[in-house]
Amino acid sequence: MEISRLSTPEAPPQDLWSSILDSVSKSRSIPSKQILLLGQPSTGKSNLVSGLLQKPLQDEQKDENMSDFAIGYDFADVRDDADEDTLARLSVYTVPSASPSYTSLLPHFLPPRQSLSHTLVMITLDWTRPWSFVEELQTWLQWVETWTKGDGSRELEMTREEGRERLQYHLQHYTEPSADPLPANLTLSGTVLPLGQGTFTHNSAGIPIIVTCTKADLIDESNDMAAGTSGMGSMVKGKGGEWEERTDGVMQVLRTICLKYGASLFYTTTVPSTLQVLRQYALHALFMPPAPSPIPSGTEPQAPIRNIFPFAHKPNTLDRDCIVVPAGWDSWGKISVMREGFDAKLWGEAWERDLADDHSEGDGAKSLYATLVPDQGTKPPPLPPFNNPTPEQAFLAKNYDENAKKPDRDPRGAFRNPTDLTSASAGVVGPLGSSSFDLPTVERALTEMETGIDGVPAAGAPSDPSKRSSRNIAAPLVRPAGLAPVGTSAPTTGRGPGSPTSGGSASPPSGQASHEVLQSFFQSLLSSRDRTITPPSLRTTVPTKPNESSSGTQDGA
Repeated sequence: MEISRLSTPEAPPQDLWSSILDSVSKSRSIPSKQILLLGQPSTGKSNLVSGLLQKPLQDEQKDENMSDFAIGYDFADVRDDADEDTLARLSVYTVPSASPSYTSLLPHFLPPRQSLSHTLVMITLDWTRPWSFVEELQTWLQWVETWTKGDGSRELEMTREEGRERLQYHLQHYTEPSADPLPANLTLSGTVLPLGQGTFTHNSAGIPIIVTCTKADLIDESNDMAAGTSGMGSMVKGKGGEWEERTDGVMQVLRTICLKYGASLFYTTTVPSTLQVLRQYALHALFMPPAPSPIPSGTEPQAPIRNIFPFAHKPNTLDRDCIVVPAGWDSWGKISVMREGFDAKLWGEAWERDLADDHSEGDGAKSLYATLVPDQGTKPPPLPPFNNPTPEQAFLAKNYDENAKKPDRDPRGAFRNPTDLTSASAGVVGPLGSSSFDLPTVERALTEMETGIDGVPAAGAPSDPSKRSSRNIAAPLVRPAGLAPVGTSAPTTGRGPGSPTSGGSASPPSGQASHEVLQSFFQSLLSSRDRTITPPSLRTTVPTKPNESSSGTQDGA
């Protein structure tokens, strides 16, 4: 009997409980999806967020003029009908404006490489400003195309290709909802019709897009109100054929543009039912199943993957306050049937010219739309005419020349004596005239007082150079008593220092340099330290020589 050798069992993983918990968490993980809500300020985005997340509006959110965040965010769990299980987690990112300062922040919060396959884009348009529909659509759709391209990495390109295949498969296999349930044994058919004209020519990443026109209940408002408040405003007169023609024309233009991007079109109001329909379709588009793999020949077709959030509402293009146009249902033929005279091909080509910025072959979609819906928005006040000021130097030079020619307008006159007005001449603007005592003039005046004109000393001119020097310094120096003037010899008359003299002291020679005068002045200051200064009341008469007694007696007499 041959004994069978038992195989050695595989060693269990080191962290058994962690692997079990990871497998359970993966099997019960909640999918997370996000909606990127784009729109200009005061377009009803707060109401849309409230309806999508099924959260009531707060008091501050009801104010249309409230300040928006740079990037708004909110989330909620999506539960089943019985409110027992959580099926998904839905997040909503809100962008308050198309300004680059806001849109440039989105790639940091929603990088395309990680979030492209889990994101739906919702563009909000406001029916109180219908003239801005085409321009805003072009702005947002161009930004979406740029955002989905990301950094152009290989991984992102594969995600973009998968998204495009998924959306194209959804468009080609769209069927209208019916009351009859689908058979359980339904299989994929090998025959697939191609896309119609003007369908899915853009949106290379295949991201689901919903164009939502809010405040649709204001379309039927009375025309008595001002433009911008009652929907179409003064664009039309009355509710006759012209009114219906223009509102239908707006819808046809929007449907034509949405068809090119594989997008859907919804009209909403403040009625909760319209927001509920929009929420159901948004979840239906977010959980769109991926495109199946190609079926090889000779193999039985597989059953399609069902969407966990089916959309059971039929398309509606008649009720103007609750329009529902799902992606995959519309076509050029259905758009043209709505109102005769509308050329979907013409509008499609005009849209392409706007994107390429080439209007050589005709007008763009924005120009054609302006003829259909005139701009009734509030225009900003015109700017004042450009003020080109005179250069500062030219202005000052002109006034300088004028004041120089008119001495009576010289502002320096208020600082002069009336007797000096005749001799003063117009010069530099300021309180000091040309005859003011600037430094060269002071030097010259002191020299004339010291030496006199033509070498003759002037009357009363100070002979002491130290006094002349003291005028050029801030604090005048006080000469000690008994100190002889600079440049003069000691008194030889036998009189005391306080005795008056008969004449002025001799001035230094005219050729003596100024530094020699200063040198002698400072030497006299140094020599004065050894002298004893006595008050005049205690001074004694200095004895004189015999030959000087007669002269001293005469002087005293």
